[in-house]
Amino acid sequence: MLLDAVRADEKLTDWLKGLEEGEDAPGAEARLPDADDLPDVLVDLAVPYEDINDLIALRRTLADDESATWLLGRCVDGLVRDMGKIGKGLRLLPLPLEAGPLGRYFHVYVFVAALPSVRAYHRERGIPDDISRRALADLGRGLVLHRRRYGVGGLVAPTWFSLHFHGELFQLGRLQYQRSRVGGREGVALAAAGLELRPGDPCLDLHIPDYAGPLTPKACDRSLGLARDFFARHFPEEHYMAGCCHSWLLDPQLKRYLPADSNIVRFQERFRIACGTGEPADELPIRFVFGDPDLPVETLPRRTSLERTVVDHLRAGGHWYSGHGWFAW
Repeated sequence: MLLDAVRADEKLTDWLKGLEEGEDAPGAEARLPDADDLPDVLVDLAVPYEDINDLIALRRTLADDESATWLLGRCVDGLVRDMGKIGKGLRLLPLPLEAGPLGRYFHVYVFVAALPSVRAYHRERGIPDDISRRALADLGRGLVLHRRRYGVGGLVAPTWFSLHFHGELFQLGRLQYQRSRVGGREGVALAAAGLELRPGDPCLDLHIPDYAGPLTPKACDRSLGLARDFFARHFPEEHYMAGCCHSWLLDPQLKRYLPADSNIVRFQERFRIACGTGEPADELPIRFVFGDPDLPVETLPRRTSLERTVVDHLRAGGHWYSGHGWFAW
């Protein structure tokens, strides 16, 4: 049973306790499309064709498992409650391997059941259907990355996709934008730069998705233009003064290896590097460049200039770090 595997995982104890404590509160009804309608919904979410038959077959397994349907209902309720409020949606954690195929795919069903609520929120905000569709279709990328990394179907990083289905993240051209709030370290750096921003004030976090083409200056300029119009039009009450980015692509060491006119270096130059943790984050470039953070460094290929940069630096005993930067919005 799915829930038995979840209960046995100590890492999920607090998460599951939170779901159980909210059981008495009135919640949203978790409804899934029937087996005949489910394929069309999955295609609209860019779910790869190779995953669709498994998701249709496992739908019956989910329906026959009373404890799993309870978990589905609690997760959907936590996700859609306080729809659109920054940081208020339930973050969905990966389920243990012992939960089997249904566990690997479980959060896809959560997002499918939450789809009517997030689409309704987008319509209330006047967000065009094409922008809504592209934001939510990023789900398909999570299934591609899971199969690329593990060789079987499933969804990688369900916590990340919780943002999409809670109305907090949108893809506008080449970049993704997360409605967020200034953190403590960011607030100090931004205040020192003269921006009247305090911790907790609204900001936009920029993300660089895979499979979206080169990170060219032209593509970034277009994306930023779309974002400025989008958020002013659809979230006028949120006054953004800064765009922030937290990524290994902002590690200043990259400038030692890449030419000055490279897309990554030119992307870095849009930001003021605000702060860093000082803790090595070597798994980040290995994950995002090669697809699996656990790959041994000695096995990594050196086919492109970026691959050679990542690998040669690590093999020389260096480390990569997550950079933190901002610019005035």
